Amino acid sequence: ASSPEEEWPEAEKAEKLARGAALKWASGVFYRPEKLEGLGQYRNRERQRNSSIQSRLKSTVQSYLEGVSAGLEQLRSAAREVQNVSQDLGAARWALLDSTDRFQGLQQMRALMAEHVQLASVVQVLPQLFSVHEVFSHTLQLLREQNLLEAHAELMMMEHLRDNILSQLHLRGLSSAQATVLSYFSGLQELNESLAKQLWGIVGSSLQLVRDDPVLFVTAVRIIEREEKIDDTLLLEATFLPPGRPKGWRQKFYHVLQETITGAHFRTTPMDAEGSGLARHLAALQKDIVSNLRVVKDLMVQCVPAHYNILSICTTTYHQALTSHLQDILRGDLDKQALFLLLEWALRVYPSPDMMGHPDLLPEVDVSALGPLMSPELVDQTERKYVVKVKASVLEWMQRTLEVEFKEWFREEEPETDHQGFFQSALPVIVMQMLNENIQVASLITDSLQQKVYNMALEELEVFLGRLREALVQCGKEHQKDRATPKHYVSYLLAMLNNNLALSSSVSSLHSDTACREVPASLQAALDRTQKKTCQLLLEELLLDLQPLCLQLPSRKWLSGSQLVSSMCEVIDKYAKDFSRVRKPVFMLLLTESELLVTSQYLRALMQKKMVCKSKEERGQLCDRLLQDATQLRELFCGLGLDRSQQSLEAVFALRELICLKDPALLSLEVLGFTNKYPDVSDEHISTLLDLRGDVSKEVRHMVLEMMAQHPQVLPESYRPIFSTILVPAPELPFCLRKGKCA
Repeated sequence: ASSPEEEWPEAEKAEKLARGAALKWASGVFYRPEKLEGLGQYRNRERQRNSSIQSRLKSTVQSYLEGVSAGLEQLRSAAREVQNVSQDLGAARWALLDSTDRFQGLQQMRALMAEHVQLASVVQVLPQLFSVHEVFSHTLQLLREQNLLEAHAELMMMEHLRDNILSQLHLRGLSSAQATVLSYFSGLQELNESLAKQLWGIVGSSLQLVRDDPVLFVTAVRIIEREEKIDDTLLLEATFLPPGRPKGWRQKFYHVLQETITGAHFRTTPMDAEGSGLARHLAALQKDIVSNLRVVKDLMVQCVPAHYNILSICTTTYHQALTSHLQDILRGDLDKQALFLLLEWALRVYPSPDMMGHPDLLPEVDVSALGPLMSPELVDQTERKYVVKVKASVLEWMQRTLEVEFKEWFREEEPETDHQGFFQSALPVIVMQMLNENIQVASLITDSLQQKVYNMALEELEVFLGRLREALVQCGKEHQKDRATPKHYVSYLLAMLNNNLALSSSVSSLHSDTACREVPASLQAALDRTQKKTCQLLLEELLLDLQPLCLQLPSRKWLSGSQLVSSMCEVIDKYAKDFSRVRKPVFMLLLTESELLVTSQYLRALMQKKMVCKSKEERGQLCDRLLQDATQLRELFCGLGLDRSQQSLEAVFALRELICLKDPALLSLEVLGFTNKYPDVSDEHISTLLDLRGDVSKEVRHMVLEMMAQHPQVLPESYRPIFSTILVPAPELPFCLRKGKCA
């Protein structure tokens, strides 16, 4: 036998731990000698605690032993009861084995009972089965008489009978017999189709029926709701779904209603998309849609359940159908009036109080919730089409206007004048009025369309100015062939300058937004080119009258006191009077350019190498003549209003100083000052002037030209060229004959 220590190693271990803990505690408490005086007290206290612990342990062990004893007694009782049940089950088993033959007789009775129940069910429905065809005929007669509720009640009864029989066959697995039942009830299909046909006919006429007599429409809705409830019930049971279910008549109701709306307004024969045809079509749509939606809101809503949302359905249907209808119309090649009408109708009329925002439709109809009738992409595409059509119209109109204007130039009468006496024509008024009208019309639709038309108008105006310049050039060519044609050539050119000013000042007023009135640089350049071309034609005309006079100088006759410059002044004064018929900015420009033209022609004549001074006296005469001519011309232009600081005749005075210089050796310094003042003067110009003096040696000429080469000049940005436009004749080459014999 094993020792107690081996049987209870945990007890031994616990005792050792307890002893160790006690020693540790005692060494901690009695580590000082004076603490030993309380040893007796600690011993008594620990003895009392041990006695208490032992009492509790004994009580616990006693309770545990009593519980174990009771448990053992219960186990003995349960074993006896299990043994008794086992014996009873054995006896029952033997009894069941003895009764097997009797159970087989009960099985036959169960089969007979089931057959009896089936036969009883058949006997109950036999009268209904025998009357099926009679009910079919009666139901069909009710449908013909439009007694729809009664007809539908009998139809539901027949369907219920058929579905019960089919359900029973399905549960018993007799699928082969279902075909016989379906054949027997085949008349139900015809009745369903006949009833459905009448229902959809009523739904298709619903808008008229709810006005006249809503009873028939309400009946149709009640029948549809009955069928919806039957569908919902069968779908929830989900055990057997009869043929033809679910019927889905409520969805069919929506579909028929939508098809009716679409077919009545948007599937008619193609209408005239041009002119008044489209306007009448859109006006009819507007009137019919508002009228029909008012009927739906005031009458039809009361005839259907609230969950139908019939007003929302109809509103959405009209909106979607209109969207598709407008897209179909826009696929055609429409003129600008039709495109404008569609944009105005879709963007302005449709959401306005005259249509979808009608007071009678509010607040139930919220047009903002429907979305735009035309998508932003379609609006932009349509606007671009409209701009293209307007552009073609503007182009054609401007071309006709220009043709009329061109013919006006060849009239026998002068152009008309304004209240200030300035020449003008109707051209700028016609052009700007046409452009402004198109921009104002576009502003009635959207800001984007207005901006597109505005940009197009500026582009077309720029193109028009180009054609106008071509017409001016053509007119100038005709005038060159015969200066008597046109008779009032100068007057019409002056009128064209005033017209150009009027166009320039009117462009900024085309746009209603002051922030967008800046004239594009390309258009401003086109206006400037038109003004420049017209001024050029006028100056060419002045030049034609001045050239015969300029060809007569320099000459000895001129030196001796000719009235040549006086004649030039008369020509200039005549043209200046004509120039006064244009407004001041252009008048001053013409005066300035005329003065520059006279100066350049005068200088060009002096440099044609027609005369060389033969003596000091001739040089003196030349200086005097230059002074008189330049002074006379300067006073003329000052009298016309051109300030001396703006005149280029100072070049003649400066040139005179070169001629009047008495000591040729000082020419290099004088020429240096001259080139500094007129940097566009060339070696050829100076050489020609030196030739005109007639007293300049080769050495002095070489020194002057070398000095010019050493001091090249750069043209300042604000400098007005004078000499660069004057060509000097090429020097004549010496002509020599060979000494050989002539052939």
